[in-house]
This record gives sequence, C-alpha cells and structure tokens, in this order.
Amino acid sequence: METPSRIRPTRPGEAAALRRIEVAAGRCFIEVGLAEVADHPPHSIAQHTQYCRLDRSWVATDGRGRAVAFLVAGVVDGNAHVDEVAVHPSHAGQGLGRALIDHLGEWADDCGLPAVTLTTFVDVPWNAPYYERIGFRRLRESEWGPELARIRWDERERGLDDSPRTAMIRPG
Repeated sequence: METPSRIRPTRPGEAAALRRIEVAAGRCFIEVGLAEVADHPPHSIAQHTQYCRLDRSWVATDGRGRAVAFLVAGVVDGNAHVDEVAVHPSHAGQGLGRALIDHLGEWADDCGLPAVTLTTFVDVPWNAPYYERIGFRRLRESEWGPELARIRWDERERGLDDSPRTAMIRPG
C-alpha cells in the first residue's frame, strides 16, 4: 500500500475520480446496515467542479499524486463545514480523513472561521465515534445555527435519520 504524498487542492478535471472515491467509500455503509447510504448518488461532476472553483475541495494523494481521498467544504453559520469527506477503502486507516479535516481546520483559521462543523451518523464507527476521537463534540439542537438546522432538516427529509445522526463541532 502506498503512503500519501500530500494534501493539495483539487485540480480541475478530477471530478470523475472524486466520484469514484465517493462511490467506493459509500459501499462501506452496506456493512453496517445502511445500504440506502451506499445507494445515494455521489456529488455530480458539476458540484465537484463548483467546489474546486470556489477553492473548497482538497485531495489526499497516493505516492503517484493520484487522489485517493477528498474533502469538500462550505461555510455554515460562520464556521467551516465538512460537506463530504471520503477515503477510498483501499487507503482507509492511513489517517487521510483526519489529515483532510486538519487541513480544513487550518483553512478555517486562515479565513478567520472559529470552528469546523459536520453532520454524521451517531452509531457508525468511522462517523461520530471517530470524530469524537479527533476533537469534535456533539452539538445540542439548541446550539445549531439556522444554516446547520436547515442541513439537518434536509437530511431528515431525505430519510437519513432512519439511523440516528448528529451535528458536531471542533473549535479552531
């Protein structure tokens, strides 16, 4: 298994590779009884291209410079927000997700944003329990800003709360 060479901004034209990573990573949800998550379509080429255009997309590369993990982000309620982070299963367990999230934390600091937020599944081992280990804490609903509340509402409407989800924050 190759080691990652670095975290870098996503390059124009890498959207198809990111979609493949997202689909492969999504299949891992089948193992925990969330086949509907695995069946959820990946971000479109246009969506990935837009993240890239906004400088809110980063990849972790293998030793040959190929993307093997990615993170796309937004700004939600004045915080950096993980819209999606995905690691190809062939590169799981190497710290790539954490490296991408740490990179987003640095980006947030550079932009004057006080924290990083995300929404995730409560009971999936590589979701909320993992994020707690790397410094996130669960937010009470009363702590949600209006934009985060809207994200959670949209997730409920899409049926994602059939397995409990939570919103989390990691201060900068």
